[in-house]
Amino acid sequence: MTGLQLALFVGGWMLMVGSPGPATLGIMGTAMRAGRKQAVTFAAGIVTGSLIWSTVAILGMGAVMQAHVWMFTAMKYLGAAYLLFLAVKSLKSAMKKDVTITAKIAEGALPKVYLKGLLIHLTNPKAVLAWGSVFALVLPPSAPLADLFHLQMILMAASAFVLFVYSLLFSSRAAIAAYERARRWFEFTFAALFGAASLKILMVNV
Repeated sequence: MTGLQLALFVGGWMLMVGSPGPATLGIMGTAMRAGRKQAVTFAAGIVTGSLIWSTVAILGMGAVMQAHVWMFTAMKYLGAAYLLFLAVKSLKSAMKKDVTITAKIAEGALPKVYLKGLLIHLTNPKAVLAWGSVFALVLPPSAPLADLFHLQMILMAASAFVLFVYSLLFSSRAAIAAYERARRWFEFTFAALFGAASLKILMVNV
C-alpha cells in the first residue's frame, strides 16, 4: 500500500468512526448535557474498548491468515456487507428532515463515566467485525502480525482523534447548531462513500 492509499484509507476510516452510532451519539449527548470533561472521559473509555476489540481481531485474523484463506475471503465479504449496512443506515437517516440527538448520557463520577464508555463499545459486536474486516481488506493473507499491529496503531490514533474532537466540539452550542444544519449533507456523504466502498470490494472479489 502506497502512502497516498494509506492516507485515503485512514480518511475513510475516520469517516466511519465519525458516522452516527452508539459511541458518537453517546459522546455528543454527554458533551451537550454533562460537559466537556465528562465527554472526554467517556470517549477515553470508548477508545479503550476499541483497543481491546482491535487486539482481539488481530490475534484472530493472524490465525485465519495462516490456516484458512477461505475464511479470509469470507471476512472481506462481511466487510463489504457491513459497509453496505452503514450506507443504508446513513441514507435512511439523511432522508429524515428533523432528527433529535438521542443517546444515553454519561453522568456521575469520572471513573463511572469511563466505565460506561468502555462498556458501550465492548457490548457492540459490530466493532470487532469492523476491525476484522479492515485487516482483511487492507493486508494480504501472508501479512505478519507486526503489520497488523502497525495498522492498528495508525487507526487507533485516527479513532482517538475523531472521538476526542467530538468531545470538545459538542460541548459548544455553536458546533451543535452547525452540525444540526449540515447533518443531512453529512449523512448523504456517508451513504455515498460507504456504498461506493462496499461495491468496490465486491467487484474486486468477483
